Amino acid sequence: MQKSLYSLILMDDVVREIDAIARKQNTNRSNLINQILAEYVSMVTPEQRIYNIFSCIDNLLGHNAFDSYIEPHERTMSLKSSLNYRYRPTIRYLVELYRTGENASGELKIIFRTQSQELLFRLAEFFELWTKMEKIYLKDYSAQTINYSFENGKFTRTFAMPRDRVYDNEETARAISDYIRMFDDIVKGYLTGAYMSFAEMENRYLNYLNGSVVI
Repeated sequence: MQKSLYSLILMDDVVREIDAIARKQNTNRSNLINQILAEYVSMVTPEQRIYNIFSCIDNLLGHNAFDSYIEPHERTMSLKSSLNYRYRPTIRYLVELYRTGENASGELKIIFRTQSQELLFRLAEFFELWTKMEKIYLKDYSAQTINYSFENGKFTRTFAMPRDRVYDNEETARAISDYIRMFDDIVKGYLTGAYMSFAEMENRYLNYLNGSVVI
């Protein structure tokens, strides 16, 4: 949805109250007025669509071994879990959705809080395997190219919608939730030795592809 500049004449007292509410909601005057007017005419803004998706993700994952946090009127949400590894390092899954386009697209940033060089080396090893595996199985599935990067303890993967599919908010939320749940299980299993071979990890990934809404 395109935005344009408009000039409005408003009462000072109204603007003062709008600004106070905007500060409480960690947004600005324009965004808040836009949201109020959109609700009045029964229109869903990109920001509201993103928030609805995040709320669905929170319902699916927020009470299932993940600590979740949604910032109102922002395009990101955070989910955190702990590794069963020395010093109990944490994994933070940062979901960012873009406001443009009919379908929700965005990226997942996976951030590890650790100073262990051994763990960082194993993570780099894992992400190299992970990227190769996904490129094999998703090359004919997604309508867009999936981009990957790993540096400074942060792995980033873009979301890509499947060919000839349009997800609604609930399907998008389930796709993101299923991916995070599956990834969390595999990376923890890899680091703790629960998956004794690449084939076992691959089978878990194939079960995900065959039984989930894929993104």
